Amino acid sequence: MVSLFFYNFNGMFKASFFCIACLCCTMIVSCTQKPLIESHGVYSVVTNKNGESLSFASSSGVSILEVDGFGFKDLNKNNQLDLYEDWRLSDAERAQDLASKLSLEEIAGLMLYSSHQSIPARPDGYFAGTYDGKPFENGVTNPAALSDQQKKFLKEDHLRHVLVTTVSSPEVAAEWSNNVQAFCESIGFGIPANNSSDPRHGTEAKAEYNAAAGGSISMWPSSLGMAATFDPELVRAFGLIASQEYRALGISTALSPQVDIATDPRWARFNGTFGESPQLSAAMAEAYCDGFQHSEGSENGWGPTSVNAMVKHWPGGGSGEAGRDAHYGVGKFAVYPGNNFNDHLIPFVDGAFKLKGKTGQASAVMPYYTISWNQDTVNNENVGNSYNKYIITDLLRKKYGYDGVLCTDWSITRDHGVMDVFVDGKPWGVENLSVAERHYKALMAGVDQFGGTMISSPYLMPMPWESKK
Repeated sequence: MVSLFFYNFNGMFKASFFCIACLCCTMIVSCTQKPLIESHGVYSVVTNKNGESLSFASSSGVSILEVDGFGFKDLNKNNQLDLYEDWRLSDAERAQDLASKLSLEEIAGLMLYSSHQSIPARPDGYFAGTYDGKPFENGVTNPAALSDQQKKFLKEDHLRHVLVTTVSSPEVAAEWSNNVQAFCESIGFGIPANNSSDPRHGTEAKAEYNAAAGGSISMWPSSLGMAATFDPELVRAFGLIASQEYRALGISTALSPQVDIATDPRWARFNGTFGESPQLSAAMAEAYCDGFQHSEGSENGWGPTSVNAMVKHWPGGGSGEAGRDAHYGVGKFAVYPGNNFNDHLIPFVDGAFKLKGKTGQASAVMPYYTISWNQDTVNNENVGNSYNKYIITDLLRKKYGYDGVLCTDWSITRDHGVMDVFVDGKPWGVENLSVAERHYKALMAGVDQFGGTMISSPYLMPMPWESKK
């Protein structure tokens, strides 16, 4: 008993001595160590010895808090270190703290994804915008400036997911992205923008879903051309190269790959697929997503050259009736005359969701507009995939265990007015619901984000049964 007592006492003494020694070392480091802040004109860099390096825009109004000998960005400008600003904590801890501070309007804003943005904005049409109330004018307007509409949806609607399409040059794209991040850093909690793009490396840009293609960036074959090589490693190499180009342009999310099975050559999106073989499409999907998301030398796969892959279109958009496309009302139905619904899932569940690299799975999934006709075996609903709880929750989330972000295709909650207008609303199967009711139904189905929705008001509107109270 005596020996045990001395053993415990000696152990406690050693532990106490160790703690005091560590505390003294910490005090010495805190007194002697300071973050190095270097100004580079429009931005500054904070170098923390044995810590993270930070940068901030000179125009954002952000100051640096010095705590324990380290520098931290005071993003919400309250002169104190909040948990979400403390880079020493885990991502989960920081995210939980930030979420607890956000208002309902700010949370709703993070569920929005912008319409297609042209840099600079065009004077009219779907890509239109103004600058101080005036259309863009060559030689007068800065092409990298934020449009009035962009400032509004970033500040007033709290939107942070921006879809970039055409850009006048890579230099303008990079400068515009820097301006967007500086603007976001200057407002609210300093939440950065997640700029994204449809495929950029193809040579033709005739269709809306490929409008970002062409221009001063490396040119590659279409997905169908890559599939013709039967070489997934070539696609993986493409992903590693393309992701670096995306990040240089300020783009961090790719709205790709398109892994729909090419079942009908009449389909307008046939050349964006990896062909008719589910197994080949799965191999190509895995290589594409892994190439885009993987950063060499990073501990968990994610790093400075990583780009999120949003694989599309769940549960397979290549099954449109008679090859018609679901961007139009005449193509709203997906049919399976050969009872091959499960074949369309293979590129997702055996490819994009089973990456060889450390990132594990595609970061996000986009369902297609189509109504997967008579495939809902639980609720027997024939509604667009983003509205179908069986397709999203029972199948994608539960059966196949996917836990990434789910973003709808663009404009599914808008009213449908004209049959053959490409950018018209596509609320297939729920045309009788109001805009607010459509948002609610999609949320209940399991959707996280709404593509092409610019304002948060539909989320905050009372449902019909609530307004009667």
